[in-house]
Amino acid sequence: MNRSRAIAIPMKRNWHYWAWITLAALVGAGCQSDRPAIKQIYNPAPANVLNANLTQTTPAEAIGLPQTGALEIVAMFEQGPMPTGVAVSDNGRMFVNFPRWGDPVEFTVGEIVNGQVKPYPNLEYNKLNLDHAGTTLVSVQSVVVDPTGKRLWLLDTGSINMGTREAGGAKLIGIDLDTDKIVKTYSFLNDVAWPTSYLNDVRFDLSRGAEGTAYITDSSSFGDNGIIVLDLATGKSIRRLHRHASVVATEKFTPTVEGKLLKARVPGQPEAYIKIGSDGLALSNDGETLYYSPLASRRWYSVSTDVLSDPKATDTAVAAAVKEMPPRDFPSDGLEADAQGRIYLTDYEHNAIRRFTPGGTTFEVIAANPRLIWPDSLALANDGYLYVTANQLNRQPQFENGVDKRQRPFVLFRVKTDSNPIRVD
Repeated sequence: MNRSRAIAIPMKRNWHYWAWITLAALVGAGCQSDRPAIKQIYNPAPANVLNANLTQTTPAEAIGLPQTGALEIVAMFEQGPMPTGVAVSDNGRMFVNFPRWGDPVEFTVGEIVNGQVKPYPNLEYNKLNLDHAGTTLVSVQSVVVDPTGKRLWLLDTGSINMGTREAGGAKLIGIDLDTDKIVKTYSFLNDVAWPTSYLNDVRFDLSRGAEGTAYITDSSSFGDNGIIVLDLATGKSIRRLHRHASVVATEKFTPTVEGKLLKARVPGQPEAYIKIGSDGLALSNDGETLYYSPLASRRWYSVSTDVLSDPKATDTAVAAAVKEMPPRDFPSDGLEADAQGRIYLTDYEHNAIRRFTPGGTTFEVIAANPRLIWPDSLALANDGYLYVTANQLNRQPQFENGVDKRQRPFVLFRVKTDSNPIRVD
Protein backbone atom coordinates (compact mmCIF):
# COMPACT_ATOMS: atom_id res chain seq x y z
CA MET A 1 0.00 0.00 0.00
CA ASN A 2 1.16 3.54 -0.70
CA ARG A 3 1.87 5.82 2.20
CA SER A 4 0.70 9.37 1.62
CA ARG A 5 2.58 12.42 2.80
CA ALA A 6 2.27 16.16 2.46
CA ILE A 7 3.73 17.83 -0.60
CA ALA A 8 5.88 20.77 0.44
CA ILE A 9 5.91 23.70 -1.98
CA PRO A 10 7.99 26.79 -1.15
CA MET A 11 5.84 29.86 -0.65
CA LYS A 12 7.63 32.27 -2.97
CA ARG A 13 5.98 35.25 -4.61
CA ASN A 14 5.78 33.52 -7.97
CA TRP A 15 2.59 33.07 -9.98
CA HIS A 16 3.53 29.44 -10.48
CA TYR A 17 3.16 28.52 -6.80
CA TRP A 18 -0.01 30.45 -6.12
CA ALA A 19 -1.67 29.23 -9.31
CA TRP A 20 -1.04 25.55 -8.75
CA ILE A 21 -1.82 25.62 -5.04
CA THR A 22 -5.19 27.15 -5.90
CA LEU A 23 -5.70 24.71 -8.76
CA ALA A 24 -5.10 21.69 -6.54
CA ALA A 25 -7.73 22.88 -4.09
CA LEU A 26 -10.31 23.86 -6.69
CA VAL A 27 -9.98 21.11 -9.28
CA GLY A 28 -8.94 18.25 -7.05
CA ALA A 29 -11.98 18.64 -4.85
CA GLY A 30 -14.48 19.00 -7.65
CA CYS A 31 -13.72 16.16 -10.05
CA GLN A 32 -16.01 13.15 -9.70
CA SER A 33 -13.62 10.54 -11.06
CA ASP A 34 -9.90 10.07 -11.50
CA ARG A 35 -10.26 7.36 -14.14
CA PRO A 36 -10.41 8.56 -17.77
CA ALA A 37 -13.51 7.38 -19.60
CA ILE A 38 -13.86 7.44 -23.39
CA LYS A 39 -17.23 7.96 -25.00
CA GLN A 40 -16.15 7.39 -28.56
CA ILE A 41 -13.07 5.94 -30.20
CA TYR A 42 -12.11 5.74 -33.84
CA ASN A 43 -13.18 2.24 -34.81
CA PRO A 44 -13.82 1.52 -37.56
CA ALA A 45 -14.96 4.74 -39.28
CA PRO A 46 -13.84 8.34 -38.73
CA ALA A 47 -16.13 10.86 -37.12
CA ASN A 48 -15.71 14.26 -38.71
CA VAL A 49 -15.41 16.96 -36.07
CA LEU A 50 -17.96 19.08 -37.88
CA ASN A 51 -20.65 16.52 -37.09
CA ALA A 52 -19.56 15.65 -33.58
CA ASN A 53 -21.64 16.51 -30.55
CA LEU A 54 -19.01 18.64 -28.85
CA THR A 55 -20.26 21.45 -26.67
CA GLN A 56 -16.92 23.20 -26.25
CA THR A 57 -16.16 25.62 -29.08
CA THR A 58 -14.29 28.84 -29.62
CA PRO A 59 -16.17 31.69 -31.34
CA ALA A 60 -15.13 31.57 -34.99
CA GLU A 61 -14.14 35.22 -34.99
CA ALA A 62 -11.73 34.59 -32.11
CA ILE A 63 -9.74 32.04 -34.14
CA GLY A 64 -8.88 34.50 -36.88
CA LEU A 65 -8.25 31.71 -39.41
CA PRO A 66 -10.62 30.08 -41.91
CA GLN A 67 -11.77 26.67 -40.74
CA THR A 68 -9.78 24.08 -42.65
CA GLY A 69 -8.47 20.54 -42.41
CA ALA A 70 -10.50 17.32 -42.15
CA LEU A 71 -10.11 16.75 -38.41
CA GLU A 72 -11.32 13.38 -37.19
CA ILE A 73 -12.17 12.43 -33.62
CA VAL A 74 -10.12 9.54 -32.30
CA ALA A 75 -11.29 9.63 -28.69
CA MET A 76 -13.37 11.86 -26.42
CA PHE A 77 -12.47 11.81 -22.73
CA GLU A 78 -15.82 12.18 -21.00
CA GLN A 79 -14.52 12.14 -17.43
CA GLY A 80 -11.26 12.13 -15.56
CA PRO A 81 -8.12 14.27 -15.93
CA MET A 82 -6.92 16.22 -18.95
CA PRO A 83 -4.43 14.58 -21.32
CA THR A 84 -1.33 16.27 -22.67
CA GLY A 85 0.80 13.81 -24.67
CA VAL A 86 -0.04 11.25 -27.34
CA ALA A 87 2.01 8.55 -29.05
CA VAL A 88 1.16 6.01 -31.75
CA SER A 89 3.23 2.90 -32.46
CA ASP A 90 3.78 1.49 -35.93
CA ASN A 91 1.20 -1.23 -35.32
CA GLY A 92 -1.40 1.33 -34.29
CA ARG A 93 -1.27 1.19 -30.51
CA MET A 94 -2.24 4.54 -28.99
CA PHE A 95 -0.96 5.97 -25.72
CA VAL A 96 -1.84 9.11 -23.78
CA ASN A 97 -0.66 10.65 -20.53
CA PHE A 98 -2.27 12.64 -17.75
CA PRO A 99 0.07 14.83 -15.65
CA ARG A 100 -0.81 15.39 -12.02
CA TRP A 101 -1.78 19.05 -12.30
CA GLY A 102 -4.63 19.13 -9.80
CA ASP A 103 -7.19 16.80 -11.35
CA PRO A 104 -7.35 13.49 -9.48
CA VAL A 105 -5.22 11.06 -11.50
CA GLU A 106 -5.46 7.31 -10.96
CA PHE A 107 -2.79 6.60 -13.56
CA THR A 108 -0.55 9.06 -15.39
CA VAL A 109 0.03 6.92 -18.52
CA GLY A 110 -2.66 4.99 -20.35
CA GLU A 111 -3.22 2.96 -23.49
CA ILE A 112 -6.44 3.25 -25.47
CA VAL A 113 -7.75 -0.32 -25.86
CA ASN A 114 -11.20 -1.27 -27.17
CA GLY A 115 -12.73 2.07 -26.26
CA GLN A 116 -11.18 2.29 -22.81
CA VAL A 117 -8.08 3.89 -21.33
CA LYS A 118 -6.09 1.35 -19.36
CA PRO A 119 -3.08 2.08 -17.12
CA TYR A 120 0.20 1.43 -18.87
CA PRO A 121 2.36 -0.55 -18.42
CA ASN A 122 0.31 -1.45 -15.32
CA LEU A 123 -1.57 0.19 -12.48
CA GLU A 124 1.00 -0.53 -9.78
CA TYR A 125 3.73 1.39 -11.60
CA ASN A 126 1.32 4.33 -12.00
CA LYS A 127 0.29 4.57 -8.36
CA LEU A 128 1.52 7.75 -6.73
CA ASN A 129 4.10 6.82 -4.12
CA LEU A 130 6.34 9.77 -3.32
CA ASP A 131 8.44 7.68 -0.96
CA HIS A 132 9.53 5.72 -4.05
CA ALA A 133 9.49 8.45 -6.66
CA GLY A 134 12.50 6.95 -8.46
CA THR A 135 10.88 3.57 -9.09
CA THR A 136 7.26 4.55 -9.79
CA LEU A 137 5.64 7.16 -12.01
CA VAL A 138 5.07 10.56 -10.43
CA SER A 139 3.64 12.75 -13.21
CA VAL A 140 4.31 12.02 -16.86
CA GLN A 141 4.26 15.01 -19.21
CA SER A 142 5.09 13.31 -22.53
CA VAL A 143 4.84 9.91 -24.18
CA VAL A 144 6.87 9.39 -27.36
CA VAL A 145 7.41 6.46 -29.73
CA ASP A 146 11.02 6.56 -30.89
CA PRO A 147 12.22 6.06 -34.51
CA THR A 148 12.07 2.26 -34.20
CA GLY A 149 8.30 2.60 -34.05
CA LYS A 150 8.33 -0.17 -31.43
CA ARG A 151 9.61 1.48 -28.26
CA LEU A 152 7.63 3.85 -26.07
CA TRP A 153 9.29 6.43 -23.83
CA LEU A 154 7.71 8.05 -20.78
CA LEU A 155 9.08 11.41 -19.61
CA ASP A 156 8.35 11.72 -15.91
CA THR A 157 8.65 15.25 -14.51
CA GLY A 158 8.91 13.95 -10.95
CA SER A 159 6.83 16.98 -10.04
CA ILE A 160 3.33 17.40 -8.63
CA ASN A 161 1.38 20.45 -9.80
CA MET A 162 4.54 21.72 -11.55
CA GLY A 163 6.17 22.38 -8.18
CA THR A 164 9.67 21.43 -7.06
CA ARG A 165 10.45 17.90 -8.16
CA GLU A 166 10.64 14.89 -5.90
CA ALA A 167 14.07 13.39 -5.23
CA GLY A 168 14.80 10.84 -7.96
CA GLY A 169 11.45 11.50 -9.61
CA ALA A 170 12.67 13.12 -12.82
CA LYS A 171 13.38 10.28 -15.22
CA LEU A 172 13.04 8.84 -18.71
CA ILE A 173 11.66 5.33 -19.07
CA GLY A 174 11.86 3.14 -22.17
CA ILE A 175 9.37 0.32 -22.75
CA ASP A 176 9.61 -2.45 -25.35
CA LEU A 177 6.19 -2.57 -26.98
CA ASP A 178 6.62 -6.20 -28.07
CA THR A 179 6.85 -7.31 -24.45
CA ASP A 180 5.43 -4.29 -22.57
CA LYS A 181 8.45 -4.50 -20.30
CA ILE A 182 10.57 -1.60 -19.03
CA VAL A 183 14.00 -1.90 -20.65
CA LYS A 184 15.60 1.43 -19.73
CA THR A 185 15.34 3.94 -16.92
CA TYR A 186 17.45 7.08 -16.80
CA SER A 187 17.51 9.41 -13.80
CA PHE A 188 19.00 12.89 -13.76
CA LEU A 189 21.44 14.42 -11.28
CA ASN A 190 20.77 17.80 -9.69
CA ASP A 191 23.29 19.59 -11.92
CA VAL A 192 21.29 18.43 -14.97
CA ALA A 193 17.70 18.47 -13.72
CA TRP A 194 17.41 21.19 -11.11
CA PRO A 195 15.00 20.97 -8.17
CA THR A 196 12.88 23.51 -10.07
CA SER A 197 13.16 21.71 -13.42
CA TYR A 198 10.08 20.60 -15.33
CA LEU A 199 11.01 18.06 -18.00
CA ASN A 200 8.55 18.62 -20.81
CA ASP A 201 9.28 16.94 -24.14
CA VAL A 202 11.80 14.52 -25.65
CA ARG A 203 13.10 13.51 -29.09
CA PHE A 204 15.49 10.74 -30.13
CA ASP A 205 18.34 10.37 -32.59
CA LEU A 206 19.23 6.67 -32.61
CA SER A 207 22.08 7.19 -35.07
CA ARG A 208 24.11 9.38 -32.72
CA GLY A 209 26.14 7.41 -30.17
CA ALA A 210 26.31 3.68 -29.54
CA GLU A 211 22.61 3.44 -28.62
CA GLY A 212 21.34 6.87 -29.54
CA THR A 213 20.84 10.30 -28.02
CA ALA A 214 17.81 11.92 -26.39
CA TYR A 215 17.07 15.65 -26.24
CA ILE A 216 14.80 16.93 -23.47
CA THR A 217 13.38 20.39 -22.81
CA ASP A 218 13.18 21.95 -19.36
CA SER A 219 10.17 24.28 -19.43
CA SER A 220 10.28 25.37 -15.78
CA SER A 221 8.26 28.52 -15.10
CA PHE A 222 10.98 29.59 -12.65
CA GLY A 223 13.24 30.64 -15.55
CA ASP A 224 15.70 27.76 -15.10
CA ASN A 225 15.16 26.63 -18.66
CA GLY A 226 17.45 24.64 -20.89
CA ILE A 227 17.92 21.50 -22.97
CA ILE A 228 19.21 18.20 -21.58
CA VAL A 229 21.26 15.90 -23.80
CA LEU A 230 21.27 12.23 -22.77
CA ASP A 231 23.58 9.49 -24.10
CA LEU A 232 21.38 6.38 -24.12
CA ALA A 233 24.37 4.02 -23.98
CA THR A 234 26.19 5.49 -21.01
CA GLY A 235 23.32 7.19 -19.22
CA LYS A 236 25.40 10.34 -18.96
CA SER A 237 23.57 13.62 -19.47
CA ILE A 238 24.57 17.24 -19.82
CA ARG A 239 22.62 20.46 -19.48
CA ARG A 240 22.81 22.91 -22.36
CA LEU A 241 21.66 26.48 -23.02
CA HIS A 242 20.85 27.05 -19.37
CA ARG A 243 18.86 30.31 -19.15
CA HIS A 244 19.91 31.18 -22.71
CA ALA A 245 17.68 33.78 -24.39
CA SER A 246 16.35 31.14 -26.79
CA VAL A 247 14.93 28.87 -24.08
CA VAL A 248 13.30 31.37 -21.70
CA ALA A 249 9.86 32.95 -21.94
CA THR A 250 9.50 36.27 -23.72
CA GLU A 251 9.27 38.99 -21.11
CA LYS A 252 5.70 40.05 -20.35
CA PHE A 253 4.37 37.63 -22.95
CA THR A 254 0.57 37.75 -23.18
CA PRO A 255 -1.00 35.47 -25.79
CA THR A 256 -4.58 35.86 -26.95
CA VAL A 257 -6.44 32.56 -26.65
CA GLU A 258 -10.11 32.23 -27.57
CA GLY A 259 -10.22 36.01 -27.94
CA LYS A 260 -8.96 36.68 -24.38
CA LEU A 261 -5.59 37.76 -23.04
CA LEU A 262 -4.12 34.78 -21.20
CA LYS A 263 -2.52 35.51 -17.83
CA ALA A 264 -2.34 33.80 -14.47
CA ARG A 265 -5.39 34.97 -12.59
CA VAL A 266 -5.68 33.58 -9.08
CA PRO A 267 -8.11 34.91 -6.46
CA GLY A 268 -6.34 37.18 -3.99
CA GLN A 269 -3.22 37.54 -6.14
CA PRO A 270 -2.26 40.11 -8.80
CA GLU A 271 -2.38 39.05 -12.44
CA ALA A 272 0.91 37.58 -13.65
CA TYR A 273 2.53 36.78 -16.97
CA ILE A 274 3.08 33.21 -18.13
CA LYS A 275 6.73 32.27 -17.82
CA ILE A 276 6.93 28.73 -19.22
CA GLY A 277 10.11 28.33 -21.28
CA SER A 278 11.49 25.73 -23.70
CA ASP A 279 8.65 23.33 -24.40
CA GLY A 280 8.06 21.69 -27.78
CA LEU A 281 10.82 19.87 -29.67
CA ALA A 282 11.35 18.54 -33.18
CA LEU A 283 14.41 16.80 -34.58
CA SER A 284 15.20 17.12 -38.29
CA ASN A 285 15.01 14.01 -40.44
CA ASP A 286 18.81 13.92 -40.78
CA GLY A 287 19.33 14.41 -37.06
CA GLU A 288 21.50 17.48 -37.62
CA THR A 289 19.14 20.14 -36.31
CA LEU A 290 17.01 20.42 -33.19
CA TYR A 291 14.06 22.84 -33.32
CA TYR A 292 12.52 24.20 -30.12
CA SER A 293 10.27 26.91 -28.80
CA PRO A 294 9.41 28.42 -25.41
CA LEU A 295 5.69 28.05 -24.68
CA ALA A 296 5.44 31.73 -23.74
CA SER A 297 6.90 33.19 -26.92
CA ARG A 298 6.22 33.66 -30.62
CA ARG A 299 9.92 33.18 -31.33
CA TRP A 300 11.42 29.80 -32.10
CA TYR A 301 14.90 28.49 -32.69
CA SER A 302 17.18 25.76 -33.99
CA VAL A 303 20.57 24.50 -32.91
CA SER A 304 23.16 22.21 -34.45
CA THR A 305 23.07 18.83 -32.73
CA ASP A 306 26.74 18.25 -33.59
CA VAL A 307 27.59 21.07 -31.23
CA LEU A 308 24.76 20.58 -28.75
CA SER A 309 25.64 16.93 -28.10
CA ASP A 310 29.41 17.39 -28.00
CA PRO A 311 30.46 17.10 -24.32
CA LYS A 312 33.63 19.03 -25.12
CA ALA A 313 31.80 22.01 -26.62
CA THR A 314 31.81 25.10 -24.42
CA ASP A 315 28.66 26.95 -23.44
CA THR A 316 29.82 29.77 -25.70
CA ALA A 317 30.14 27.40 -28.65
CA VAL A 318 26.70 25.93 -28.07
CA ALA A 319 25.13 29.39 -27.82
CA ALA A 320 26.84 30.39 -31.07
CA ALA A 321 25.22 27.41 -32.80
CA VAL A 322 21.71 28.68 -32.04
CA LYS A 323 19.76 30.23 -34.91
CA GLU A 324 16.49 32.11 -34.70
CA MET A 325 13.90 30.73 -37.08
CA PRO A 326 11.74 32.88 -39.41
CA PRO A 327 9.19 35.13 -37.67
CA ARG A 328 5.77 33.74 -36.91
CA ASP A 329 2.58 35.34 -35.62
CA PHE A 330 1.68 32.58 -33.18
CA PRO A 331 3.15 30.65 -30.22
CA SER A 332 3.34 26.87 -29.97
CA ASP A 333 3.02 24.10 -27.44
CA GLY A 334 3.93 20.88 -29.30
CA LEU A 335 6.26 20.40 -32.28
CA GLU A 336 6.81 17.40 -34.57
CA ALA A 337 8.94 16.57 -37.64
CA ASP A 338 8.38 14.29 -40.61
CA ALA A 339 10.62 12.18 -42.82
CA GLN A 340 10.28 14.79 -45.58
CA GLY A 341 12.09 17.35 -43.42
CA ARG A 342 9.09 19.50 -42.50
CA ILE A 343 8.17 20.79 -39.05
CA TYR A 344 4.66 20.76 -37.56
CA LEU A 345 3.75 23.28 -34.88
CA THR A 346 0.63 23.66 -32.78
CA ASP A 347 -0.84 27.16 -32.72
CA TYR A 348 -2.78 27.61 -29.51
CA GLU A 349 -3.77 31.21 -30.27
CA HIS A 350 -5.66 30.21 -33.40
CA ASN A 351 -6.92 26.68 -32.61
CA ALA A 352 -4.68 25.39 -35.37
CA ILE A 353 -1.82 23.19 -36.55
CA ARG A 354 0.80 24.69 -38.88
CA ARG A 355 3.57 23.25 -41.05
CA PHE A 356 6.92 24.81 -41.90
CA THR A 357 9.39 23.76 -44.56
CA PRO A 358 12.99 24.66 -43.61
CA GLY A 359 14.41 27.24 -45.96
CA GLY A 360 11.01 28.88 -46.35
CA THR A 361 9.27 31.68 -44.50
CA THR A 362 5.60 30.65 -44.48
CA PHE A 363 3.55 28.50 -42.11
CA GLU A 364 0.98 26.38 -43.90
CA VAL A 365 -2.26 25.79 -41.98
CA ILE A 366 -2.88 22.05 -41.79
CA ALA A 367 -5.98 22.34 -39.60
CA ALA A 368 -7.93 25.10 -37.90
CA ASN A 369 -11.16 24.48 -36.05
CA PRO A 370 -13.21 26.11 -33.24
CA ARG A 371 -13.14 22.79 -31.36
CA LEU A 372 -9.36 22.44 -31.43
CA ILE A 373 -9.05 24.26 -28.09
CA TRP A 374 -5.44 24.40 -26.96
CA PRO A 375 -3.77 21.91 -29.31
CA ASP A 376 -1.08 20.46 -27.06
CA SER A 377 1.06 17.55 -28.29
CA LEU A 378 1.56 16.10 -31.77
CA ALA A 379 2.39 12.58 -32.93
CA LEU A 380 2.83 11.53 -36.55
CA ALA A 381 1.87 7.91 -37.28
CA ASN A 382 3.18 5.70 -40.07
CA ASP A 383 -0.12 5.89 -41.98
CA GLY A 384 0.30 9.66 -42.39
CA TYR A 385 -2.18 10.68 -39.71
CA LEU A 386 -1.08 13.47 -37.40
CA TYR A 387 -2.56 13.07 -33.91
CA VAL A 388 -3.13 16.00 -31.54
CA THR A 389 -4.58 16.37 -28.05
CA ALA A 390 -6.91 19.30 -27.34
CA ASN A 391 -7.22 19.80 -23.59
CA GLN A 392 -8.51 23.35 -23.01
CA LEU A 393 -5.47 24.17 -20.88
CA ASN A 394 -6.27 27.88 -21.06
CA ARG A 395 -9.62 27.34 -19.32
CA GLN A 396 -8.09 25.98 -16.11
CA PRO A 397 -8.91 27.79 -12.85
CA GLN A 398 -5.49 29.44 -12.50
CA PHE A 399 -6.24 31.43 -15.67
CA GLU A 400 -9.92 32.10 -14.86
CA ASN A 401 -9.92 33.59 -11.35
CA GLY A 402 -10.39 30.21 -9.70
CA VAL A 403 -13.23 29.02 -11.95
CA ASP A 404 -12.74 25.81 -13.91
CA LYS A 405 -14.19 26.62 -17.34
CA ARG A 406 -13.08 23.43 -19.06
CA GLN A 407 -15.94 21.48 -20.63
CA ARG A 408 -15.49 17.77 -21.06
CA PRO A 409 -14.92 15.86 -23.20
CA PHE A 410 -11.25 16.52 -23.83
CA VAL A 411 -10.49 15.30 -27.33
CA LEU A 412 -7.86 13.37 -29.22
CA PHE A 413 -8.04 14.41 -32.88
CA ARG A 414 -6.17 13.40 -35.99
CA VAL A 415 -5.79 14.83 -39.48
CA LYS A 416 -4.52 13.08 -42.61
CA THR A 417 -1.25 14.41 -44.06
CA ASP A 418 1.06 13.48 -46.92
CA SER A 419 3.83 12.81 -44.41
CA ASN A 420 5.72 9.90 -42.92
CA PRO A 421 7.30 9.69 -39.46
CA ILE A 422 11.07 9.49 -39.09
CA ARG A 423 11.97 5.82 -38.74
CA VAL A 424 15.08 3.62 -38.58
CA ASP A 425 15.50 -0.10 -39.21
